[in-house]
Amino acid sequence: MKICVINGSPKGKYSVTFQTVLYLRKHFPNDQWAVLHAGQRIRGYEKDFSRAKAVMEKADLILFSYPVYTFLAPWQLHRFLELVKENGVALSGRFSTQITTSKHFYDVTAHRYIEQNCQDLGLRVIPGLSADMGDLTAEQGQKEALDFWKFVHHCSECPAPLPEKLRSQPKRTEKKVILLTNAGPKDRPLQEKMEAFRALFPYETETVNIAQFPFSGGCLGCLKCAADGVCVYRDGFPEFLREKIQKADAIVYAFRIQDHSMGASFKLYDDRQFCNGHRTMTMGMPVGYLVEGDYASEENLRLLIEARAEVGHNYLAGVAQEETGMALLADRLCYALENGYVPPQNFYGVGGMKIFRDLIYVMRGMMRADHAFYKKQGFYRDMPHRQLGTILGMTLVGKLMAAPGIKEKMGDKMQDGMLAPYRKVLAKK
Repeated sequence: MKICVINGSPKGKYSVTFQTVLYLRKHFPNDQWAVLHAGQRIRGYEKDFSRAKAVMEKADLILFSYPVYTFLAPWQLHRFLELVKENGVALSGRFSTQITTSKHFYDVTAHRYIEQNCQDLGLRVIPGLSADMGDLTAEQGQKEALDFWKFVHHCSECPAPLPEKLRSQPKRTEKKVILLTNAGPKDRPLQEKMEAFRALFPYETETVNIAQFPFSGGCLGCLKCAADGVCVYRDGFPEFLREKIQKADAIVYAFRIQDHSMGASFKLYDDRQFCNGHRTMTMGMPVGYLVEGDYASEENLRLLIEARAEVGHNYLAGVAQEETGMALLADRLCYALENGYVPPQNFYGVGGMKIFRDLIYVMRGMMRADHAFYKKQGFYRDMPHRQLGTILGMTLVGKLMAAPGIKEKMGDKMQDGMLAPYRKVLAKK
C-alpha cells in the first residue's frame, strides 16, 4: 500500500505524534511511505504546491499525523487543507485515516474536523487512532498502534461488493452475538433491517427483545444496590444482565428513533443497569447499531451512542441504516470479534471515566463494589497525587526554562530530550 503521511505538526521530525508513524513504518516495511512535513514547511507549500499534489495523488491512503491544538488540528494543517482544495488535488475514492497525540482533551472535535474535510475530498474514511502523548513508550500503547494499522489494512483491502461476500459465508456459532431490540408489532421496517443484517452477518445471532422483559419498574435512585449490587426489585433484571448481556461476545442494538431517543423501553433498560453501579460490565466488547429513522439529523443521539461506547470502552463497529452500512458494520464487527480489536478511548471515554473515577474514590466507603472494580482495573493509577515522579520532573524542567539564557543554550536539546524515550522504542528490534 502506498501511504502519503501529512505531518501537520510544526515541529516536523521532532513531533511526538510522528514517532508513532516511524514506529509503524518500521513494523510494516512492505508499505511504501512518503512524508510531507506540512506543518513545518507550510510557507513553502503556499508558494509551490506541485510536489505535495503529486505525492498525494500517487497514494492509496492519506495518513494525517498531528497533535491536537486547542480543540482541533494545528493552524498549519488547516492551511494545508485549504491548499489541497485550492489546488484541486484528485483524491476521490482513496482512503484516509489519522493519528493524533494529546491528553484526550477534545480529540473528538479534531478527528471529526479531519474526517469532514476528507469527505469533502471524496476520500473513504477509516476511523483514526487517538493516543495519549506517552502511549508509544508503553507496551499497551505499542500494541494499540500495531493493532490500529492492521485494522487500517483490513479496511482498505475489503473486497467489493462486500454484501455478496458476506452472504456467501457459512454461519458460525463460536461467538455469542446478541441482537438487542425493543421492536414492537408495528415496527416492520426495523424488523426488515434486522433480517437483512442477519443475512449479512457471518455469525448466528440471538434476538433479545427488552420490550418483553417483565420489569417491575424504573430505577428509584435509592442507592441500596451500592454496596453489593442487589436491587430492591426482584424481577430478575440483575441476573439477566450478568448472565445474558455480560457473557455475550458482541451486541448489536436495533431500535426505531422515538422522541429523539432509542425509546422509553431502552431508557428503562439503561437506568436499571445502575444495579451494576458505575462499572463497565461489557468493557472491551464490540457493539453496533441498526437504526430506523432520520439518524443523520439526530445530533444528540449520535453523540450519546458514541459517548456510551467510549465510556464503556467498547469498539463501536458502526451505525447502519441501509445495506452498504450493514455490510461494513458486519465486516468490522467480525474483525473485532476475531482479532480482539479495541482502540484506545477518546475524550468521551477518558473524560467520562475520570469523572466517575474521582466520584468513586471520594465515595469509596459507600460505593464499595464500584471501588473494588476500579482498583482491580487500575483506574486510580493515573490520579495526579500518584504521579510524584512526573511532578518533580516537570518542576525541574520549569526551573531550567525560567533561568536566563538557558532556553537559548538548550536549542534543539530540549526537543531531543523529549524524544529520547520514543527513540529507545524505535531502536528496539
